[in-house]
Amino acid sequence: MDKERSKHYPLRRREVVKELLKDRGDMLVIAGLGASAWDVTAAGDSPLNFPLWGAMGGAVAVGLGLALAQPKRRVLVITGDGELLMGLGSLATVAIQRPPNLCIVVLDNERYGETGMQLTHTAGSIDLANMASACGISVCRTIKDSKSLASDLPQIRNGVGPVFVNIKVRAEKLPLVLPPKDGTYLKERFRFALLGSDAMD
Repeated sequence: MDKERSKHYPLRRREVVKELLKDRGDMLVIAGLGASAWDVTAAGDSPLNFPLWGAMGGAVAVGLGLALAQPKRRVLVITGDGELLMGLGSLATVAIQRPPNLCIVVLDNERYGETGMQLTHTAGSIDLANMASACGISVCRTIKDSKSLASDLPQIRNGVGPVFVNIKVRAEKLPLVLPPKDGTYLKERFRFALLGSDAMD
């Protein structure tokens, strides 16, 4: 494994997430635990964000359930390579269910950022986009530069899904920008933003 490679990827995760969420409208966003949640919050906290403080490996499954329950709303999962590696089976379920409103974006810095920046398997031979494709997800991409990101933004925001995009980003330690820590509050805030007065029933 090349320990230095991901330090030189040109894309930086906070800038990528800010671009993904610019002019997001009523998009529903599930943020995987750790750095993905910090990045989404840094781009602007919103009641339509649901950051996971725990449940490592669960971001795609949560996003899938939400996409199936809300078929008229775009659902964007933003997570990391380490988080996804713990829940790879969810990709097979996404491929079987085929929700057209779901997009999964992986911020792949080839590191377990919350436990000391240890290398993940994506620093070696593991290609997450190829794994998603092998599961049967028909739209799969790997992005490594700003030109590719710009060309794929329409697919991420509006393409018929499920869409899977693995974005190689620089490995870097960034200041924490934390979402609210109260899980009950986050759940109720998200439900009310999504369902309005029906959330109280």
